Amino acid sequence: MYCTKRIQQDLFWIGGNDRRLSLFEGVYSVPKGVSYNSYILLDDKIVIFDTVDKAIGEIYFENLEYKLQDRNPDYIVVQHMEPDHSATLKRLIQLYPNITIVCNSKTQNMINQFFEFKQEIKYHIVQEGDVLETGHHILNFIMAPMVHWPEVMVVYDSEDKILFSADAFGTFGALNGAIFADEVDFEHDYMDEARRYYTNIVGKYGVQVQTLLKKVSNFDIKCICPLHGFVWRNNLNDYIDKYHRWSTYTPEEQGVMIAYASVYGNTANVADIISAKLWDKGIKTVMFDVSVTPASEIVSASFKWSHLLFASTTYNAGIFISMEEVLRDLVSHNIQKRTVAFIENGSWVATSGKLMKELLSECKEMNYIENFLSIKSSLKNNQMEDVENLVNAICNTF
Repeated sequence: MYCTKRIQQDLFWIGGNDRRLSLFEGVYSVPKGVSYNSYILLDDKIVIFDTVDKAIGEIYFENLEYKLQDRNPDYIVVQHMEPDHSATLKRLIQLYPNITIVCNSKTQNMINQFFEFKQEIKYHIVQEGDVLETGHHILNFIMAPMVHWPEVMVVYDSEDKILFSADAFGTFGALNGAIFADEVDFEHDYMDEARRYYTNIVGKYGVQVQTLLKKVSNFDIKCICPLHGFVWRNNLNDYIDKYHRWSTYTPEEQGVMIAYASVYGNTANVADIISAKLWDKGIKTVMFDVSVTPASEIVSASFKWSHLLFASTTYNAGIFISMEEVLRDLVSHNIQKRTVAFIENGSWVATSGKLMKELLSECKEMNYIENFLSIKSSLKNNQMEDVENLVNAICNTF
């Protein structure tokens, strides 16, 4: 049975939710599920904006059939060819063979990479600044390469002042009946998932996100329709400001994100002591055990907080496996502009501190606290001065 939501008078959400998915893209945990958003504009010409993942294909086509009411769609706008938004494109074309695919040339190439068609496909190829009139609406096409694939584009409807934003402004989490961000307590219940979505999916491409933000700043935007998560119709500037911060790698909060790798609890004990002393001095901290916390959560927290402290045992003369995974993830997601401190532990030789710093050396504009704390097996009373020195060195950077 169909399940659709009205966005504007003639614009409807026809997507769906997947709460059984455990790993988004096979990598990122999604305990609250994920939505796949598709929209349909019922103008003189009927326009569909993207399709959905094959996991929800059946409900999607029920939604589409219900909104069409025996009419045929004229256009399918393909903003992004990633299969969570295009896996059902071939079936759509089989059902409606006269539909025209509106896309750019890069997207057309990708369509031919993913699919083989028996029939001839109708294409309407667009470039930066092109428009498409559908009756009462005028669609403006804006290229957004690497946000987060090279073919991505977004669309601005100048009649309703809606930005169809592709993967930008999306969030993890299924839509539990509500479609608009202002219908829920987004800051409390979804902001962490929005940040985790951005930092892990798009975080590497801050420069490209900034380019897109500058482009769309020329438009009067009253509503944002992303391909994942809620539609935004109120307080848009607050969410756009988050994107400015995340894409310029500007911390949201002053405080210390502490991530530790501890085999037998001794490194964790040092991290707890450091954290307690920082709180005593009025410095906020958050703590993560890299052995049990998904790397995506630590990447997200690293984008949020101004200071990062990594504490790791030395493992086979290297960095503990889970810690190395987290650090490589941070490098690959282009983390920048943070103050970083290290704690190393080793039962015969402690080398993890130096190796962690070397691994992060690819990151830009990082301020390293040089005198990292080094312990052998466990912290001793005679090292409490070293602990205080590290705490003070961190505090002095605020």
